[in-house]
Amino acid sequence: MTTLNRDPQTIRHWDDEVDVLVVGMGVAGAAATLDATALGLSTMIVERGGGGGGTSAMSGGVIYMGGGTPLQQACGFEDTPDEMFKFLMASCGENPDEAKIRLYCDGSVDQYDWLTGHGVPFKQTYYHGVSGEPPTDDGLVWSGPEQVHPYCEIANPAPRGHVPQIEHQGGPLLMKVLCEEVEACPATKVMNARCTALYQEPGGEVVGAVITVFGEERNIRANKGVVITTGGFVLNNEMLEHHAPLAKRCKMRVAAEGDDGSGINLGVSAGAATLNMSAVSISMPITQPWGLKRGVMINAQGQRFVTEDTYYGRLGEHALLHNNGRAWLIVDDEIFEKPTYMDKVSAVGETFSELESELELPSGSLEATMQVYNRHAEKGEDPVFHKNREYIKPLQTPPYGALDCTTEHALYAAFTLGGLRTDSDARVLDPVGDCIPGLYAAGRSTSGVSVGGYCSGLSLGDGIFFGRRAARAVASR
Repeated sequence: MTTLNRDPQTIRHWDDEVDVLVVGMGVAGAAATLDATALGLSTMIVERGGGGGGTSAMSGGVIYMGGGTPLQQACGFEDTPDEMFKFLMASCGENPDEAKIRLYCDGSVDQYDWLTGHGVPFKQTYYHGVSGEPPTDDGLVWSGPEQVHPYCEIANPAPRGHVPQIEHQGGPLLMKVLCEEVEACPATKVMNARCTALYQEPGGEVVGAVITVFGEERNIRANKGVVITTGGFVLNNEMLEHHAPLAKRCKMRVAAEGDDGSGINLGVSAGAATLNMSAVSISMPITQPWGLKRGVMINAQGQRFVTEDTYYGRLGEHALLHNNGRAWLIVDDEIFEKPTYMDKVSAVGETFSELESELELPSGSLEATMQVYNRHAEKGEDPVFHKNREYIKPLQTPPYGALDCTTEHALYAAFTLGGLRTDSDARVLDPVGDCIPGLYAAGRSTSGVSVGGYCSGLSLGDGIFFGRRAARAVASR
């Protein structure tokens, strides 16, 4: 697809003229459109599919919000923007964007009110026992490692996963509600349309775009700005190979058709910088149900490498990105139960030595690991990784098993976190850090709140938040 920019002086007339053009109708695009029209801007939203939704409609629907939302309060949990901020700053990668995270936390309660004001339902009940969307229609869940060392010492833990009121998967309901709101608003909606180029003045200002509808090009003038909300690049093998090659080994790529990097490339063609392109979310839900957190996760050296009670996104990141996807969960007969998302047992034995031999681990490695673990577990302790006492239990009841957590046999789900560099007002920046006039972006087309160390709900959450901020920034031009 061509993404080279065009000079607006080369066209004779604009086929359409609006204040703002939104490219992509996932959660970020829907939020940008709703707030842009509410601010009185003439708005056009274009979507490559036959209808809106994108990857957001394929998601579990968890939205990461906190700071004391009405749902948190109804379920008896105390939270403040400061505690939320401390947790996210500690957990969202090595170099998180402090300004974005501060705004996101301070505006989280307002975001909850915005969603309910647009008709998104949240049942005022809490569900314990899963990471991410619950199997019920309960509204509040834990969706990150807030309760896990070291984060529980850094910030007061609180569940912040807000899920629309429907069983199992809330993404379709979330996007059904928001897309209906978009349909009802004054914006012009153009489906089956792809944005193939931007119009950019010689001085750098983006003033419009080329969209292709069923093979026919249309030139759209955007007097105030273009907002890119087209998703990430996990479906683009060439970009993955260049930026995050390990993600190609994951069995599941969490993405709709549009997550091919096209919006990121549009921005780059206008002179935009990218940021954190190697950052990916890697989920490996081996500890669903949570009772399996009592197991012991080992790598190809027969050693533990992570606390097993952490959020399953952390398990996947540590297993793939730091241990080459070579991992097994050791269980005994007492704690064994079938994992929800996988069923392959790599090895069974009456002793850890037998497991070690079947897994072809270094001689004595697993035996030494389990000897140390069990000795401390008998006292309810885990001095190595500080696992919560609730999940500390010596594994002493044979037969023992090794649940296969390798990339070949386990479910690893991946999507990208890097993208266009933006400021806290969703303005796209060039490599020097200057704004590209008239160009904005939100959602997974950008590097957002999480630049590593993902929590369920941050993509939907920051897509909505910065989509809305993009609308306000465009209106202020």
